[in-house]
Amino acid sequence: MERRVFAYSVVSTGSFDDVGVVSTEIKRDLEEAGVERETVRRVAVICFEAEMNLALYTERGGNIEVVVEPEKVVIYVEDDGPGIEDVEKAMQPGYSTAPLWVHELGFGAGMGLPNMKENSDFFELTSEVGKGTKIHSVVFRRRENAA
Repeated sequence: MERRVFAYSVVSTGSFDDVGVVSTEIKRDLEEAGVERETVRRVAVICFEAEMNLALYTERGGNIEVVVEPEKVVIYVEDDGPGIEDVEKAMQPGYSTAPLWVHELGFGAGMGLPNMKENSDFFELTSEVGKGTKIHSVVFRRRENAA
């Protein structure tokens, strides 16, 4: 399999109206590229959580790039949003900075970043307040999970 690069833009809407559109497109693109079902599932979870954060916490959204390689799928997420003040705290399950209206809708449980890390074989997050956040995630492909 040749290396394939897919690039997506997530627009910040400040609502849940369009969240899931990009991650659904990513899932479809990976399936069409012949990526194994379990790998697609894990990448889709990572990308959905990233998409949710981009749509809700940034003013302009951000970008998700998915690179399919023979042995792995690499995900890059980047925004120029507000940044994360305490990355270590943000990585703790249950920690959330979501506004009240998000909690009232049943979201903002503080599991987004931990879910991204849990579904990654490699996960790195860097963030600078006032500059934005970057995520680098890798999911190794496992042929025994082929569709």
